[in-house]
Amino acid sequence: MADHAPHADTAELAIGVRACDRAAIGRAITLVESQRHEDFEPAQQLLGELLPYSGGAHRVGITGVPGVGKSTLIESLGTALTAQGHRVAVLAVDPTSAVWGGSILGDKTRMTSLANDPAAFVRPSPASGQLGGVTRVTRETILVLEAAGFDVVLVETVGVGQSEIAVADMVDFFIVLMLAGAGDDLQGIKKGILEIADLIAVNKADGDNADRADAAARDYRLALHMTQPVSPTWTPPVITCSGLTGVRLDTLWDHVLEHHRLMTASGELGERRAGQRVRWMHAMLAERLRARLGASVRDLLAEIEQHVHADRLTPAAAVDQLIAAFDACADA
Repeated sequence: MADHAPHADTAELAIGVRACDRAAIGRAITLVESQRHEDFEPAQQLLGELLPYSGGAHRVGITGVPGVGKSTLIESLGTALTAQGHRVAVLAVDPTSAVWGGSILGDKTRMTSLANDPAAFVRPSPASGQLGGVTRVTRETILVLEAAGFDVVLVETVGVGQSEIAVADMVDFFIVLMLAGAGDDLQGIKKGILEIADLIAVNKADGDNADRADAAARDYRLALHMTQPVSPTWTPPVITCSGLTGVRLDTLWDHVLEHHRLMTASGELGERRAGQRVRWMHAMLAERLRARLGASVRDLLAEIEQHVHADRLTPAAAVDQLIAAFDACADA
């Protein structure tokens, strides 16, 4: 059963988050994840308390198709970073269970060592049917974790649909994990993914697979030459690595740090985050307006959906009728 913070205790909860009390962090995230109407105001109050202490982490997104080894690599990378003195938070955006609608929690099961590390915090979150499996509150959760003092936040996507683009628009550095066999797979690479990647890492470059991984890396470098880098300051590198053995994960992290240094010096990092905040605002505005419209014209919406489904009404005409009904409710 979900644990909701009392509305009057948001200031106390914020103090607990700032002290990195794990129970308080869990309650805070549960509160901002809540879709209950009565939790919205206290969640915003909490975020307002925490906002001045956020923004100091390396925000890194990691994507890749199922089976590419995301969780193994994240656990190895996270463990290496905590050993260096970093505090690492992982947001593993889980597919939502089709049976009961909650997080499957698979990533926490697969990251047992990191989840038990006192300098780490692993939080599986249900996708809740949102675009690409990204929860509607992932950004708010990042703020909570930064305010708690985590200086590295890793966001893993489910690796399907549009989740990659959604996550790329809430992080500073976006890693795309690939597998060997690029020569056969290049036709299936989505151009948009190459365009938003800050680094491509061919994973599982160990044992007998090392040579194939090197060949795949060469093919991906050729593919990148056909795309235009998003930033004039940064050309996305292609590396091979192994999440299982930890080989070249230090190289991967060096690229994250170098990217941060260059983008900060050029002012692009600040501009990137500013643009993300504006797009976040527009996304929230669209969500809120959709919710208000649905609440105002719920009965009419069901009827009009049936007309559109039966091809008795065009989608454009349906939208006009819904907006007219919404305006009438607002004027009443």
